[in-house]
Amino acid sequence: MKLPVYPNYKPSGVEWFAEVPEHWTPKRLKTAARCWVSNVDKVPSDDELPVRLCNYTDVYYNERITPDMPFMQTTATADEIQRFHLEPGDVVITKDSEEWSDIAVPALVVKTADDLLCGYHLGITRPEKDELYGAYLLRAFQACAVNQQFQVAATGVTRFGLPRSAIGDAWLPFPPVEEQRAIADFLDRETARLDTLVGKKRELIEKLKEKRTALISRTVTRGLPTEAAAQAGLNPHPKLKPSGIEWLGDIPEHWQLRRIGDGMEFVSYGFTNPMPTTDSGPAMLTANDINDGRVLLATARSTSPEDYAKLSKKSKPRLRDILVTKDGSLGRVGVVVENVPFCINQSVALLRPKRNTNEQFLARALQSSPYRERVLFEAGGTTIKHIYITRLARMPIASPPAAEQNAIVDYLDRETAKLDQMMEKVEGAIEKLQEYRAALITAAVTGKIDVRRIAYGR
Repeated sequence: MKLPVYPNYKPSGVEWFAEVPEHWTPKRLKTAARCWVSNVDKVPSDDELPVRLCNYTDVYYNERITPDMPFMQTTATADEIQRFHLEPGDVVITKDSEEWSDIAVPALVVKTADDLLCGYHLGITRPEKDELYGAYLLRAFQACAVNQQFQVAATGVTRFGLPRSAIGDAWLPFPPVEEQRAIADFLDRETARLDTLVGKKRELIEKLKEKRTALISRTVTRGLPTEAAAQAGLNPHPKLKPSGIEWLGDIPEHWQLRRIGDGMEFVSYGFTNPMPTTDSGPAMLTANDINDGRVLLATARSTSPEDYAKLSKKSKPRLRDILVTKDGSLGRVGVVVENVPFCINQSVALLRPKRNTNEQFLARALQSSPYRERVLFEAGGTTIKHIYITRLARMPIASPPAAEQNAIVDYLDRETAKLDQMMEKVEGAIEKLQEYRAALITAAVTGKIDVRRIAYGR
């Protein structure tokens, strides 16, 4: 559907907007709103009053702030309560971030409470209600033409911060307030529709992930489905026997049970004191670089040749090695398939298979629900859980004959690839919807869409 445009435009005089509707006026934000930043810390004090803090994550993950959200409870002085109390119509933005693209992420305060304050690392913008409508300001902060002004103004190297003056100095397109309301209502309706579509597609991805996990779990514990087994020249209806292990259940009668460590040359883990990283050099993998059976060298940080030599003394990964995350996101698995030098840190366990061990079958087994749940059950630690590699090595595994292992790996490679392709298509659709959402907001806020015709029929 082609959206209507305004009949007449004029040069805005502002490089960020080009042309704007003839009756709009570009102005700096500070001419129609009060802008300031919070310095309320999170540390409670006995001589202060109890309050709830709206913090960075509350703003980053929510477009709207309401008093029923699970805010942090702490204390503040009477002066801080007066200065940083949130009012309906306020727009709170992220002032500091590790990524410049996360600067000035906004949230609109819809309702408030007497004890609700703006926390540290955030800025408050309070519109003059006769000139600027809060819900329109929310969308203006989200519009590329406005948001990029804040990203450019942010300073820093490893962490970016937005100077207080830069908030008020930003240029905004100012339609009449009645029109601001119409734009906000239009965008609320359209973004809600798009968000619903995105939500449904994310649900589909979760279902595909569940199907993928169920497929792997069934195949590595019961064998190939009937038709696939027949095509591979295997018995399509093998008898089952109790494995003797409660969490594993029945397995095919001709399969054997053995410990994971029996098929390994050795098990180890990375250096316990990671060296500093550099911009170039051999990769150093962490738990973040292992997932879905893959070792993601492209995402890994680099280390210097000298530090690589030190890190590699304990365990130097090579082809066919199985890597398992032992800290952080526990139990994720990857197989080394590239013959390039890299090292691992202490969050990664290394299992080196013997020549007669099918590393791909073992990796698939460790990705299945029974084994992943058992790995998590066996994890130790109190506040931070981690996997003991000696327990992992003692864990039993149901092992089919070599030819059947190969057939299972081939079958799972084909079937999971189909599911992965489906998920990639859905992810692509989500990305396009999000891009359209961002473009729609920018177009409405900068006057490229005449929402009056949609809202008022004129």
